[in-house]
Amino acid sequence: MSSDIIYNLAVATVVVILIFDYTNGFHDASNIIGTVIASRAMTPIQSVIIVATFEFLGPLLGGTAVANTIGGIAKISDLTPTLSMTVVFCGMLGSIFWNLLTWWFGIPSSSSHALVGGLVGAVLFAAGADHVVWGVDALMEKHKLTGVTKTVAALIISPLAAFWTGFFFFKLMRWLLMRAKPSANNWLKRSQFFTMAALAFSHGSNDAQKSMGIVALILMLGGMTPKFEIPFWVMLACSIVITLGILSGGWRIVRTIGFGIYKVRPLHAMSAQLTSAALILGASQFGMPVSTTHVASSAIMGVGSSERAKDVRWSKASEIVSTWIITIPGSGLVGALSFAFAKYVLGVH
Repeated sequence: MSSDIIYNLAVATVVVILIFDYTNGFHDASNIIGTVIASRAMTPIQSVIIVATFEFLGPLLGGTAVANTIGGIAKISDLTPTLSMTVVFCGMLGSIFWNLLTWWFGIPSSSSHALVGGLVGAVLFAAGADHVVWGVDALMEKHKLTGVTKTVAALIISPLAAFWTGFFFFKLMRWLLMRAKPSANNWLKRSQFFTMAALAFSHGSNDAQKSMGIVALILMLGGMTPKFEIPFWVMLACSIVITLGILSGGWRIVRTIGFGIYKVRPLHAMSAQLTSAALILGASQFGMPVSTTHVASSAIMGVGSSERAKDVRWSKASEIVSTWIITIPGSGLVGALSFAFAKYVLGVH
């Protein structure tokens, strides 16, 4: 296989990864700005500009622990460069398809788990289960979370942690503000500048790292870097692209996050934002690829349940949870079908 073909395939795959990064941005923008808009703390334009600024800084300053986790999900370095990069290419197509599908229907699904599902589906079809880093052996023998196990653990733990943290934090805030005057709402609205900025930074530090990890994997598979490492230009490119996605705004999903789960007022919004930001930043430091969608939605449910559980729109919540469950297998199926097309129609091997 000529070096020109390998280079062109690597470039095409990096472009597809950046397209995913863009869809991640506009898909997840709603998770950050939904409660701000619903509580009338800012206009949509104001919120998007502030979020885009801190979203850009997140990947540059947030470290690379999550990127290392995502980059280590598949063991495909023993495949031919053409085959291994085609696997990644098709996996990313599965992730993009799922992001666009759920965006179209206004359902806040997880871009993170669409990414994992698409990659795992393509790897399973192309090379078999032994080429996926499941992480079960490491968990049993070394009590260490790695690979798919680490991602699934984050999938299960993060929404539960967000729900109960939001639940108790809102109770604490209501107690502290028990004797506050209605004018306190003005302070709560202004405080959302900081809580929303923190949430945007945490989203960038966690979500953009996922694309960074896959780009770094492609550079290694194509022989452009001697080992798995993340050059600064990769960080910068992923930061710019996910920020452009944020600026586009996922307005279909804003209605679900901001208005479809609970009637959000300033104290609810501030509590949910601070809860989400703290949990996502903590997960980033441990290299856990959590879903901003899962965390933000669960935090709102927890905050709402803390005040009046019967007013939480549990039908919408159950729809969101159902989407969480089917995201990995759904995107995995599309990733596998994409590779099947590449193999049997285009003759990739």
